[in-house]
Amino acid sequence: MTTAPSIKILVADDDPELLNLISSHARSIEGSTVVEASDGEEALRLARSERPALVLLDVMMPGMSGWEVCRAIREEESLAGAKVIMLTGIGERLNEMTSPLYGADAYLDKPFDLDDLSDRIEELVGCRPQG
Repeated sequence: MTTAPSIKILVADDDPELLNLISSHARSIEGSTVVEASDGEEALRLARSERPALVLLDVMMPGMSGWEVCRAIREEESLAGAKVIMLTGIGERLNEMTSPLYGADAYLDKPFDLDDLSDRIEELVGCRPQG
């Protein structure tokens, strides 16, 4: 019997409903462990302590913005392998320009479809949510 590989995922969003929705979706990945943050500072602290393989970051959060968290993750050698997906309502054109500047691997404009999120997750870490 083969065991599914484990993957740790950090989900950060200051909207409790969206945080719950995205976290539940991420938990549908077999072998996943999901940790949650409701602001940027908590997200960075958890990224440092938990060392997730995948980080799903809202851009507009209290404390530190998602962009600041993404940049800090990219500057930490211990987190170099983490994949980052930015979740934002600032518009696709601005995301296309901003995401590479901060080191994000992908972005999704809010509101987004969970199938699109699943596609991005699968592209970056090779596993797909089942929800």
